[in-house]
Amino acid sequence: MKIHMGLDVGSTTVKLVVLDGDYNILYSTYRRHFSDVKKTVREVINECYVSFKYESITICVTGSGGIAVHELLGIDFVQEVVAGTEAIQKFIPQTSVAIELGGEDSKITYLEGSIEQRMNSICAGGTGAFIDQMATLLETDAAGLNELAKDYEKIYPIASRCGVFAKTDIQALINQGASKADIAISVFQSVVNQTISNLACGRPIRGNVAFLGGPLHFLPMLRERFIKTLELSGEEAICPENSELFVALGAAITSMDTKAISFMELYNRANTDNEIVIKENEILEPLFKDDEAVLKFKEKHKTKEIERIDLKDYHGPMYLGIDSGSTTSKVLLLSEDNKVLYSYYGSNKGKPLEVAIEKLKEIYNEKTEDSYIAAAGCTGYGEDFLKAALNLDFGEVETIAHFKAAQYFDPNVDFILDIGGQDMKSMKIKDGVIESILLNEACSSGCGSFLETFAHSVNMSPSEFAEVALKSRNPVDLGSRCTVFMNSNVKQAQKEGASIEDISAGLAFSVIKNAIQKVIKVRDPKELGNNIVVQGGTFLSDAVLRSFEIITGVEATRPSIAGLMGALGMALISKEKSKGKSTIISREDLDKFEYKVVNTNCRQCTNQCSLSVNIFSNGKRYITGNRCEKGAGIVRKESDELPNLYKYKYERVFSYESLKTEVASRGVVGIPRVLNIYENYPFWHTFFTELGYSVVLSDESSRSLYEAGIESITSETACYPAKIVHGHIENLIDKGVKFIFYPAVFYEERQYESADNTLNCPVVIGYSEVIKNNVENLIEKDVKFLNPFLSFDNRKKLEKRLAEVFKEYDIPASEVKKAVRAAYEESDRYADDVKNEGLRALEEIEEKNLRGIVLAGRPYHIDPEINHGIPELINSLGLAVISEDAIAPLTDVDGRLRVLDQWNYHSRLYRAAKFVGTHDNLEMIQLNSFGCGIDAVTTDQVNEILHGYNKIYTVIKIDEVNNLGAIKIRIRSLLEAVENREVSRDVTVIDEKPVLYTKEMKPRHTLLLPQMAPIHFEIFASVVRSEGYNVEVLENLSPKVVNDGLKYVNNDACYPSIFVVGQFIDALKSGRYDTDNLTLIISQTGGACRASNYVGFIRKALKDAGFEHVPVLALSFQGIESHPGFEVGKVQMIRILNKMIVSLLYGDLIMRLSQATRPYEKIKGSVNILKDKWIKICSSENLSTSSKDFRKNVRTMIREFEQLEIKKELKPKVGIVGEILVKYLPEANNHIADVLEAEGAEVVISDLTDFMMYSFKNAEIKYKELSKSKLPSIICNFGIKYIESYREIVREELKKSRYDAPKKIEEIMEYAQEYVDLGNQYGEGWLLTGEMVELIESGVENIVCVQPFGCLPNHITGKGVIKAIRNTYPKSNVVPIDFDASASEVNQFNRIKLMLSQARKNMEPELSTGVIKAKSSKENYS
Repeated sequence: MKIHMGLDVGSTTVKLVVLDGDYNILYSTYRRHFSDVKKTVREVINECYVSFKYESITICVTGSGGIAVHELLGIDFVQEVVAGTEAIQKFIPQTSVAIELGGEDSKITYLEGSIEQRMNSICAGGTGAFIDQMATLLETDAAGLNELAKDYEKIYPIASRCGVFAKTDIQALINQGASKADIAISVFQSVVNQTISNLACGRPIRGNVAFLGGPLHFLPMLRERFIKTLELSGEEAICPENSELFVALGAAITSMDTKAISFMELYNRANTDNEIVIKENEILEPLFKDDEAVLKFKEKHKTKEIERIDLKDYHGPMYLGIDSGSTTSKVLLLSEDNKVLYSYYGSNKGKPLEVAIEKLKEIYNEKTEDSYIAAAGCTGYGEDFLKAALNLDFGEVETIAHFKAAQYFDPNVDFILDIGGQDMKSMKIKDGVIESILLNEACSSGCGSFLETFAHSVNMSPSEFAEVALKSRNPVDLGSRCTVFMNSNVKQAQKEGASIEDISAGLAFSVIKNAIQKVIKVRDPKELGNNIVVQGGTFLSDAVLRSFEIITGVEATRPSIAGLMGALGMALISKEKSKGKSTIISREDLDKFEYKVVNTNCRQCTNQCSLSVNIFSNGKRYITGNRCEKGAGIVRKESDELPNLYKYKYERVFSYESLKTEVASRGVVGIPRVLNIYENYPFWHTFFTELGYSVVLSDESSRSLYEAGIESITSETACYPAKIVHGHIENLIDKGVKFIFYPAVFYEERQYESADNTLNCPVVIGYSEVIKNNVENLIEKDVKFLNPFLSFDNRKKLEKRLAEVFKEYDIPASEVKKAVRAAYEESDRYADDVKNEGLRALEEIEEKNLRGIVLAGRPYHIDPEINHGIPELINSLGLAVISEDAIAPLTDVDGRLRVLDQWNYHSRLYRAAKFVGTHDNLEMIQLNSFGCGIDAVTTDQVNEILHGYNKIYTVIKIDEVNNLGAIKIRIRSLLEAVENREVSRDVTVIDEKPVLYTKEMKPRHTLLLPQMAPIHFEIFASVVRSEGYNVEVLENLSPKVVNDGLKYVNNDACYPSIFVVGQFIDALKSGRYDTDNLTLIISQTGGACRASNYVGFIRKALKDAGFEHVPVLALSFQGIESHPGFEVGKVQMIRILNKMIVSLLYGDLIMRLSQATRPYEKIKGSVNILKDKWIKICSSENLSTSSKDFRKNVRTMIREFEQLEIKKELKPKVGIVGEILVKYLPEANNHIADVLEAEGAEVVISDLTDFMMYSFKNAEIKYKELSKSKLPSIICNFGIKYIESYREIVREELKKSRYDAPKKIEEIMEYAQEYVDLGNQYGEGWLLTGEMVELIESGVENIVCVQPFGCLPNHITGKGVIKAIRNTYPKSNVVPIDFDASASEVNQFNRIKLMLSQARKNMEPELSTGVIKAKSSKENYS
């Protein structure tokens, strides 16, 4: 009998299924592999072998770990979504949509209409591994979580896109006393939201939905949340038997068409000892050379122990300190002479109060009759909760408690690094006072809980996991950014054969790299200090401590009670403040102690906060869920209310009466309460009212409003203020509005003459395009959606532009112009009102001797759903709240900033920082929405301005879920540092004076150019050399380059900027160059995305690395900077541009011909030899640029490529589009073109010339739509004609050959305009959309959209248009793939495999008929 086997190797489990020829299951198994994939695969094969050893078998492997097993066992691999689809079509053919959750993968397959298959990108949020992590926090497993969820009463919002955020949210709920049942169901709901918003990408989930995969099979309550959220009927929800095995079943079915082997052969392969070797460049230096070094290290770090005595023998006063942390509880009892009487360190088990009571009872049981608690206090997350419940005397912010403890061990301590479960903090101490405090942002990447979770995943305790790291001799480099990225890297390392020892050591390095580079942000370890104390439970690991010493090169004091430092500090503080007898709950009352939780809603204001009221037997209450004091029962008199500009602005900006419908002559217009509308609503409300429209505003933001729009969200990495737009649009549609106006405002009105520009960020500008292309109800409900691209920076031209926009509505231009003038008047009045309210707040602060916080954000941060009540929290701490726009107009920056000061909302931040710097009674906190790429630029600059005025910088990263507990700790830490610091009057004024490239430097300086496009840049370099400049293109693109970039660039900077900065820093540190005779050269765009600030990133990195004497030569068409050494006359400029244009076209042609020929070459390597020959010819410094010689070279080049011997084969064509550097630089995209060719595809990458044409065409669009000057448009159109005079030669010659010719830019514009406005000018903008359509129209239906993780323009014109393009071209097969410094290659490769499998399926009719739709390489198949 022949049997058919399917092996599914996932990120956490191995599944094996055996079928007979009639598709009956003969055998199946489902097993966790605890990260030892090889061993588990061997075991399941050996067990199955017992039953079928003499059979002939076919076998396919699938799953995220399947590729490694495919190589190890020599068996066929099938992509997991494809395998799943096979099983669905065989066993449950009625399925419309299949949702499958695995360990670290989630997938959706649409089976009706055009088949679409999707899987998660680099984020593992909302998968089985995520559920396991959340269950651990509640001291249960996934099945236990399911049982708990059955008794739920209430669902809380929990972040799911990131396990780290989710842990923080859950911990806050635990510490606030939320029930485990409610937390469990909330975890499941967050998984549902993540799956829908991450994978549906705008295509609704309708019809019969099948639920597959382990989590959905074993967790009925999770399945139920999906069914309820998707509003499925009983018949529509399909829960097949063996749903956890469906992918393995599909693999078995797929294997039926493969060659059979004997089971004995498979058994022999599985039981050989083939080892997989890890790449050398992924290995770090060992923690220790040998066991002797380990022993020496342990001996050296035996610090002075704090003396302990037996509690049973002690008589006298005692001082209790409790540190109720995010994941652990710490208790410490001190004697009068500071000896430890009792201590406890352990998990809070999700019940911090119960743990504290249990430990207090132990103390009461063991203490002598004449010993007594003289004072008791609490610090940490649970401070307020425990203080109220147990009648504790004192509470203290944890940073101060930790400082107190560190000072006890080292009175001269000048630097403290504390790494706890979810938190990481560092404190700089000067003269015994905290000078600055740095805490990790909302992300707790690389903290203790991540290490703990991973330890559990390999069946080890955290201490065992830490201990095995000491045996490592080849630690794996696992990155240092996001926990999810690191998790993917860990899985990949395991699949490549890395040992647990090497992974544990690698993680120890990652934790410290994250702390040093991303939290403390120190480049030179000497800056840390002379007397360093490290503490927190994570430092109990010798591996983490040793990593710290290796990376920093300094030795630190680690107290033996490193994990108890918060409790020790609190005990010492309690002792200092003691009044002789504590009010702590007595033993008798403790025995009778009980409390209950009542859920209710606060009705003090319209927020209607959902409250959990903890009522204790001592009569006290502890209330959570409230956003302000009112929810806690504190009501201030109106005269005592503290200034709150956020509250004022929110009420003022929307305080307009709309016309009654019956008197609105032109009908109703809906405006969503989103993004820049928080700035411009006074303008638009007045404008439409003047025109006779009744304005309908969407409802106030809420969690439920957000969830109403998640189906159409296209990018999981977009910021929450953008994601919530979908809900607001659905809200207006639900109100019956038939005309929605949501403009795309490119430029705001100029507010500061010193600013470089007045741009909005790409998301604020273009998010209406995402709505237009993805919200189906706009079409289904026949809603007119108007989103014109506009500019506010010229009042007269806006009148003209809006007259054009409303011409189709038959509104006379005179009426429009009158309405615009009235709108500007009201907009000015609103701005004046905000400024005046700010002045009033400043006066009140001064008169009442208050302290104020300038809460600096964007206009939309006044939305309570987005700011999560932070302004009210600040008020509750006795502080006034002022917005950045209220004070920014009162000052200006001192001089030139390091960054390009071009975004209007962010210009305010810099000026507000200067204002705060000059006022002793003000401090600044910056709000930063998760996913805000622009803040990678602004946060460092704001920090530099505040630092110049000796002020402490605090940034609070916010997302879709609030955690006010952690935020409160940050604000209290800031206040504590402010209260105790000595303010220096030495001010460092920010006035950037870039080092210029001078004429004297030209003969002796080498110009270093970063590599961005290998073929083109080699030719460009020769052009620059021919003009007398000594230029060199950097060639080292090893992983070390990326690590250097990560070290010197902001954590939120995009991948291309990390790559560019890393190349430069690596070169400068290499010793290959005389840095006194070196200049770095980089282009500067001045566009709306982060790329415009490469120059600022580079200069900051140079300063931090000690190379600030090296000039950065920034070149731009806009003339942003000028350098005397690069001033060229008109004749030379024309000559250089002519050479550059010809070089660009040669580079494009070489790339085009190579890609279209190499997949079919008979003699391997022949194409690359010819390619290299032509690069050399085109790089000649004496190359003629005459059109005659150009045509001759082009013709010869095409002929020589055509003459190469090729095979007549049919291959799928795959286009690569996306961000310019990631698209053209192989090292930045993990050599995706090589991977695709190796997998049997022909790669098509559009010409680099198109990007230049796009940049030139934008000038014309800026003139027509965005009120800019006509002159640049004329010049740029002339430039296009000139380039076309050469490019037409290329086109003519290619049309005579078998190769495709490039389209004209005007054709690409037409393609793009079907989906997006040409005002989308940021990054690749409309060109990206146009290129995708151009590829499809030319027969290349398969497209990989390569993009940096969190790329802002890509949200709009990349991911944002894929659904609309698919609607037009049902067979289009587009996959967006994120690239990042720490992204998993396995995940990327898996998604490429999925795309290619669909490509081959789409080709099947062509293969059977021999008919080829594609034009490219048509003669191959004639």
